[in-house]
Amino acid sequence: MKEYAAGMRWGEGPRWQRGALWLSDTQGGKLWTDHDGPWRGIPLDAVPNGLWFLPDGRLAGAMMHERRIGVWTGERFATYADLSAVATGSLGDMVGDPHGNLYVDDVGFAAHAGEPPRPGRLVRVAADGSVRVATEDVEFPNGLALVDGGRTLLVAETTRQRLTAFTVADDGALTDRRTYADLARLVGTHARPDGIWPAQDGVWVATTTGHAVALVRENELVTSVDTGALLPIACCGDGGNRLFVTLADTQGLPLGEAMAAKAVRTTVALLEATKEGDAG
Repeated sequence: MKEYAAGMRWGEGPRWQRGALWLSDTQGGKLWTDHDGPWRGIPLDAVPNGLWFLPDGRLAGAMMHERRIGVWTGERFATYADLSAVATGSLGDMVGDPHGNLYVDDVGFAAHAGEPPRPGRLVRVAADGSVRVATEDVEFPNGLALVDGGRTLLVAETTRQRLTAFTVADDGALTDRRTYADLARLVGTHARPDGIWPAQDGVWVATTTGHAVALVRENELVTSVDTGALLPIACCGDGGNRLFVTLADTQGLPLGEAMAAKAVRTTVALLEATKEGDAG
């Protein structure tokens, strides 16, 4: 892996669009990008977690503590969809389809406020702006990806240490829940999936405390890239052979302790994957 950028406290939701990388710094309160040239962080009053580009090119953000989807104006995230009627906790990752429909995590509780854990859900925001709960009882929903031409949605259930798959019905409902990949078995007992990204034959998973970025397909490990002492948070591709990975340095402290002490620093690394099972 080669370093691409640095300076974040906790880099979430990386997305590549038109030759530029975007990501949200949920702990540092900034939106980072090299869209205008140099890598820089834009301070925000309200910070997104998951990011996604709409079919018209606008950047959408799942506003972490505000229970709404915003669209980037160049200065702030203006409201695109209000989720307050359905969301029960902080918003997490987000993914969309070519038609403009979005799926976003409702984590179900506010960990930052000390609320006890409870199951979350996935919320669907249709292209017409309507909002509904797509499925319930998802334990700490995190990374999201649409695969199989949009027929299957994958979600990382962090505390269950697995990727869970749903069939996407014609009306956007999520059905036929099943385990896609048991990360504890395939990668290791410390693997806790956060961000994910679809590949040509499987899905890349940032395993945080598993200290690896793993390429998995249904019930199979294809390859794994060791990240040493660093914790991989999230990842995204550029449409070619490159994978961007956000890596957290906890300064040798346990993750929870480092987060509380604001000691975590994040860099973005670039992983080149030229063919299946060949990454470096």
